[in-house]
Amino acid sequence: MSEYDAIAELYDPWSRSVTEDIGFYVAEARKARGPVVELGVGTGRIAVPVAEAGVPVIGVDSSAGMLEVCRRRAEAAGVEHLLDLRLGDLRDPPVDARVRLVTSPFRALLHLDTDADRRAALMAAFRLLVRGGRFVFDVFAPSPEDVEETHGRWLEREPGIWERADWDLERRILTLHVRGAHSETAMRLSWLPPDDWRTLLEATGFEVVACYGWFDLSPHRGGEDTVWLARRP
Repeated sequence: MSEYDAIAELYDPWSRSVTEDIGFYVAEARKARGPVVELGVGTGRIAVPVAEAGVPVIGVDSSAGMLEVCRRRAEAAGVEHLLDLRLGDLRDPPVDARVRLVTSPFRALLHLDTDADRRAALMAAFRLLVRGGRFVFDVFAPSPEDVEETHGRWLEREPGIWERADWDLERRILTLHVRGAHSETAMRLSWLPPDDWRTLLEATGFEVVACYGWFDLSPHRGGEDTVWLARRP
């Protein structure tokens, strides 16, 4: 059972303000012009707009509850025929197809605790790609200011939805608590410096095409967020 099952119905209201990445991932999907494999599809925040753009999506997630919300969301948008939703793990996704684009939006890879897990997920993405295919994902590493402002404090992210960040800087682990009126959960995220992500990507066989600092394709200049485009040679 996934920690996201408890907040599957709360997830969309909790993340409603996160919209800046949608256009970026839709544009990448359009360039690929074929099925996209999304690892960590969740409730379809990205996948449904991609399907609305006419691009089929194979969506993998470890939360059955999130996939059910995604299914309903796709039906409401009239694109359920373009979404193939599968319960599975990022490290071993249940997908045999080879595609031109694999994505893992909204920091999904931070749910992997160890370099062994990260390598397994990167290798899985690599295997899913045809030659020249791309793996696109985003992650973050917190700034000291972010840690200071949020550590151990309950903050109301959306009306009636609260979150608390507990930061372990030595182990690079964030325990994020989320609660609403009728549900709550705690999830564990583990971050890396950008140079470590580059090392892992290259060790897996990827060629790093770009590392952006945001979804507007601005170069990364040391900020918290990194958006990676990697290619299978």
